[in-house]
Amino acid sequence: MTKLIFTNARLIDPEAGTDALGWLHVADGRIVASGDGPAPEADAQVIDCGGQCLAPGIVDIGVKVCEPGERHKESYKSAGLAAAAGGVTTMVTRPDTLPAIDTPETLEFVTRRAQADTPVNVLTMAALTKGRDGREMTEIGFLMDAGAVAFTDCDHVVKDTKVFSRALTYARACGALVIAHPQDPGLSHGAAATSGKFAALRGLPAVSPMAERMGLDRDIALLEMTGATYHADQITTARALPALERAKRNGLDITAGTSIHHLTLNELDVADYRTFFKVKPPLRSEDDRQAMIEAVRSGLIDTISSMHTPQDEESKRLPFEEAASGAVALETLLPAALRLYHADQLDLPALFRAMTLNPAKRLGLDCGRLSAGAPADLVLFDPDVPFVLDRFTLKSKSQNTPFDGHRMQGKVTATYVAGKEIFRRS
Repeated sequence: MTKLIFTNARLIDPEAGTDALGWLHVADGRIVASGDGPAPEADAQVIDCGGQCLAPGIVDIGVKVCEPGERHKESYKSAGLAAAAGGVTTMVTRPDTLPAIDTPETLEFVTRRAQADTPVNVLTMAALTKGRDGREMTEIGFLMDAGAVAFTDCDHVVKDTKVFSRALTYARACGALVIAHPQDPGLSHGAAATSGKFAALRGLPAVSPMAERMGLDRDIALLEMTGATYHADQITTARALPALERAKRNGLDITAGTSIHHLTLNELDVADYRTFFKVKPPLRSEDDRQAMIEAVRSGLIDTISSMHTPQDEESKRLPFEEAASGAVALETLLPAALRLYHADQLDLPALFRAMTLNPAKRLGLDCGRLSAGAPADLVLFDPDVPFVLDRFTLKSKSQNTPFDGHRMQGKVTATYVAGKEIFRRS
């Protein structure tokens, strides 16, 4: 294995909460040491970072790769290239495929595809119920043996509380993490926007932010009853935060994430029915967006993810109400997150705590940090380089990004997995 010494780097250490010039020594795919001052002399390849930022590679929970079933939207090969270009070194993929990843055989198929086609680490979540239809739980134990790292029905909320409570109880017995989508399915059914003046003026079917609060309240009650390990995939409204804070204060094993789109965009960005801005849950008010930023800063919200959801042109070039939800974000996650840094709303250690350290800790991984012994999964990036995003340059098969044509600041220079360079910007 190649030995590397990164010098003249701004080391972004989310574990220590520091952002300082220094060096990093890598050998045999793992971090050996780091420090400030002159780098140690060693028989190693020296990489002068030129003052750019060196941070742990992003651990992205909730990536959709459309294999099996919709390979024309995204394959493991295209998703892996997009992840590498975006500084994502570990993709944690969703089971909302066709068919759903709800059997060990399907899980083993996608695992082989990922290993063969992607340069980044790929971990797979399995469905919590068969077919994600909320009626019968999957074989959680067998799926864990096959490599599933968590269980989720994604945006299909399990309506039957008895089924969900039994699944949580069984998951607890197996030591499995359950990831849920907090939303009241009755209130949110058919919604394309968040209720309020904007949705009313546009004539869009809308959902109250209270639907998220109600869904989270139900899940917290079941979590209190079962003692399971739980992660809310996306908290997007200020109304849900007090319930989350109480659950954490009461000692429940609960964490929560939010998406980069809900941190950097609001409902007004939809403008005149721009369907690339249609995501699930729908974009929220500016007050909600600011509340999410503060929750990330305080640590109440643990993780930031891309919620990468490829959709083809035919799915998006429809009236807003009928268009498919979702946006690609593997390549835009970091530059979009850097908007918060440049606006002095979150510093780099706080951003990378939510994008690397906390997701890794929740999944029991040893990556996401710069400490000695951790895997040398790294991203080298220049936080200041400006550019205008052109969606047709993205490496994803689908280019449904809301940031097309936007002025952005910050680009990935190189990405490393286990000390091996898998991407370098030309």
